Amino acid sequence: MDFGNHPCFSPQARHRTGRIHLPVARTCNVQCNYCDRRHDCVNETRPGVTSAVLGPIEASKYLDSVLARVGNISVVGIAGPGDPFADPTPTLETLALVRERWPEMILCLATNGLGLAERTADVIRLGVSHVTVTVNAVDPAIGAKVYAWVRAGPKVMRGVEGAAFLLERQIESVSALSAAGVTVKVNTVVIPGVNDGHVEEVARRMAELGSRVQNCVPLMRVPGTPFATLVAPDPAELSAIRLRAGAYLTQLSHCARCRADAVGLVGEENPSVVPELLAAASRVGPTAERPYVAVASHEGLFVNQHLGEASGLWVFGMVDGKPSLVDRRPTPPPGSGDARWGELADVARDCFAVLAGGAGDAPARVLGARGIKLIAMEGLAADGVRALLSGEEVPRALLRRVGSCGSGLSCGGNGMGCA
Repeated sequence: MDFGNHPCFSPQARHRTGRIHLPVARTCNVQCNYCDRRHDCVNETRPGVTSAVLGPIEASKYLDSVLARVGNISVVGIAGPGDPFADPTPTLETLALVRERWPEMILCLATNGLGLAERTADVIRLGVSHVTVTVNAVDPAIGAKVYAWVRAGPKVMRGVEGAAFLLERQIESVSALSAAGVTVKVNTVVIPGVNDGHVEEVARRMAELGSRVQNCVPLMRVPGTPFATLVAPDPAELSAIRLRAGAYLTQLSHCARCRADAVGLVGEENPSVVPELLAAASRVGPTAERPYVAVASHEGLFVNQHLGEASGLWVFGMVDGKPSLVDRRPTPPPGSGDARWGELADVARDCFAVLAGGAGDAPARVLGARGIKLIAMEGLAADGVRALLSGEEVPRALLRRVGSCGSGLSCGGNGMGCA
C-alpha cells in the first residue's frame, strides 16, 4: 500500500490515481451555516451532495461494480452526505467490508470530529490511514458564528457552548489519531468577515496536536444558507492566508470540494457510468421472502403521511400481475425511540420497502439494517408501488430526501431531526 497515492493529500498523486467516496453517512450532528445537504443535482459539485445514500452491503457491491468499470482507484473514502460519526455504525461496517474485500485500498474519512473521539480505536483498528477533520475555529466565540447548532446525543447546543464542545472533541480526536500515526489533514473553510483572520491560529493549534497538513477551502455560497450572501475570498486573499498558515502546516491547494459520491480523479467529473452504477446499487425489488411494499397513507391512495405519524401501513403486492392491496397493519405506538422502529421492522418483515411522505434518519437506519428500504416520496401510492414491485426506481420527480419534513429552505432545523 503506497500512501503517497492518496490524491487528496498529494498534489502529484491527483494526476495519476483516483478515489471513490461511498455515500453511507446519512445524517449529520453539526449544522454549519454554509451547508445544505437537501439538494441533489448531477451537475452540482460540492460537499453534501449525492444521488443516493447506500447501506454498507450496498456500498460494498457498488464499490465492486465501480472498480470493474473504472480503473486506477487507490482510495476508498467516506465523506458524507452527512458526517461519518453522527451515526458510526454504517461507516464502520462499510470500512470493515472494504478492508476485507479490498485490503490493498487506502481508507480515508472526512469528518467534523464531533463523534470521532469515541471511535478513534475503531478507526485505527480498521487501518484508516488518512483522516480529514474540518476545523473552522479554535476560538469558540468565532466558532459560534459558524455553527447553527451542535448535537451530542439528545442534547442540542448552540452558540459558544456548542462551538466549545465541538472544539474539545476535535482536539481530542486530532491528538489521538496523530499520536497513533494516522495522517490528519485539517480542512478550514475560509469565511470572510467571520474566520478569515483566524486561520493562522487554527493552523498553529492543530500543528501542536500533530496534524501535518491543512486545506484552506474558500467559502462556497450555497443558496438558502445563512452565509449565502457573503462574498467568497478572492485568490489573492486566499494565497495570503495560506502563506501565513503555511508557517505551521503544509498547505494543500488542489481541493475540488468533492461530492459525497465522487469517483475518479480529483477535479474531474464523475465517469459517465457512475450514476448508473449508483442507481443500480440503491435499487430494491421484490424477493421470495419479501414480496411486498408498505405505504404510510391516510387512505391508501396517496403517499401522504410522515412515517412517525402513521398509525398503520397499507401493504401492496402483485396479484394476478397487478399491484394490489393485500393487507393493512397497525404501527407501534410512539415514544420508544429506536425500539419503535425495530417493532415496525417486524410489522413489515415481508416488505422490501416502505414508502412514506417523510421520515427521520432513525427509522431509515433501523429499517435499513433489517433489509427494508425506506423511501420518501409524494404522490399516488400506485406510482411508487408499481415501480418498486416491477424492480424499477420510483420516478425521480416524486422522491423526497429522507430526513426532511418538506419545509425546504424555510426550515433552519433544530438539530433534533424530524418529529
